Amino acid sequence: MSVKKTNSTAIFSVLLLVVSVILALVLTFFTNGEFTAFYLMKDIPVYFHIDALGKWFITIVSIVWLSVGLYSMVYMKHEGGEKRFYIFYLLLYWVLIGLNAAGNLVTMYMFYELMTLVSFPLVMHNGSKEAIMASLKYLFYSMCGAYMGLFGILQLSRYCESLKFVPGGTLLPGAAGQNMLYIAVFVMIIGFGVKAGMLPFHSWLPAAHPVAPSPASAVMSAIIVKAGVLAIIRVIYYLVGPFYLAGTWVQYALMTLALITVFMGSLLAYREKVFKKRLAYSTVSQVSYILFGLFVMTENGFMGAMLHVCFHAFVKCGLFLTAGIFIVCLNKTKVDELAGVGKRMPVALSCYTFFALALIGIPPTSGFISKWYLAEGALSAHIGIFRYLGPAVLLISALLTAGYLLPITMKGFFPGEEGSGFEKKEPPKLMLIPLIILAVLAVLCGVFPNFLTGYVGEISGLIF
Repeated sequence: MSVKKTNSTAIFSVLLLVVSVILALVLTFFTNGEFTAFYLMKDIPVYFHIDALGKWFITIVSIVWLSVGLYSMVYMKHEGGEKRFYIFYLLLYWVLIGLNAAGNLVTMYMFYELMTLVSFPLVMHNGSKEAIMASLKYLFYSMCGAYMGLFGILQLSRYCESLKFVPGGTLLPGAAGQNMLYIAVFVMIIGFGVKAGMLPFHSWLPAAHPVAPSPASAVMSAIIVKAGVLAIIRVIYYLVGPFYLAGTWVQYALMTLALITVFMGSLLAYREKVFKKRLAYSTVSQVSYILFGLFVMTENGFMGAMLHVCFHAFVKCGLFLTAGIFIVCLNKTKVDELAGVGKRMPVALSCYTFFALALIGIPPTSGFISKWYLAEGALSAHIGIFRYLGPAVLLISALLTAGYLLPITMKGFFPGEEGSGFEKKEPPKLMLIPLIILAVLAVLCGVFPNFLTGYVGEISGLIF
């Protein structure tokens, strides 16, 4: 494919993406956001209702999708297969809008499954044996998790007044305390937790990210894993109700799994030498920060989880875009090869440093705000030893995060003798601009968090 034709494809696709985002945001914020498309069966509509939670997720998806779309105009020229990439990229955006706008469990499940089918071609984009095997692993894990979710849907239909999403839940009187309900909820959350990378079903992430194009890795780590988080939020907070699960074996089992995932993900990231694979293990850990906050089932825990959904999306998207710059411009894929990169690309590595500080949770970056609420949520909850174990594990994970992110900055700017003879050469502007925007967001959301905390507080106020 010629350069001219490739550029035309990219320009047209990104313009179409801009129109799609504008249309989606108009439908989200300037309409009543309620629509019944058709009925699958007599009492099962495909129903859309954009509530405050849906608006939160749709806004985050749109910001990330635009940033990565702009970046991909340069990256995909290097990768090749632009038409195929942009077709699935645009389709996936609208599938995610449908997922976040779903008004009942069945509609959400339909788009959840469709999201898997539309996203796995992005993993196998380059057509190598490794990419095909990784995409099949992603597909297999996702389908198995979805089947576990389907089991839960069939059971919840017996215990809830309806499968519509209502803040606080729709559980029937007398349903609480039935062991089959708890089993169904537990299986369901484990199933949706596959997409969120929760142990022991996390291994698709480190398999998929190194072989996928960096734009695909960015949106998968920032957004696709959050689809599992959204599904878990809907089950706990909009169908069953957190008050019916708090103090049960389900809560303690889920908190245990989340904390193990936080620690193990950070430890594996610390030991990993391939840069994108290190970031994938980091995602495994960081998304379980969110899950732990949700499983604590307190207002502060919920607020911390919701804020981390946003902050992690911007930060991890930026980190994977940085990895893509190192691949395209320097042909570097391993951490040990990045010594002196700050001499060549000071702006790019400076953005990376801000992302690293935010992910660690250093004030005044955004990660500090969300992790503060997560710790407060655990300390204020009646969850036994987890009240102190949770914040302790989060702190250890933060130290490990510093250990696997900051040395890249230090060796990048201060390489010693290894860094001699490097010429300054920043990446193309279309790759650098999204990076700068995301880095600014990662910092400003921590310096001026009141609007975001206020909005999330309104969502939590409807539930608690």
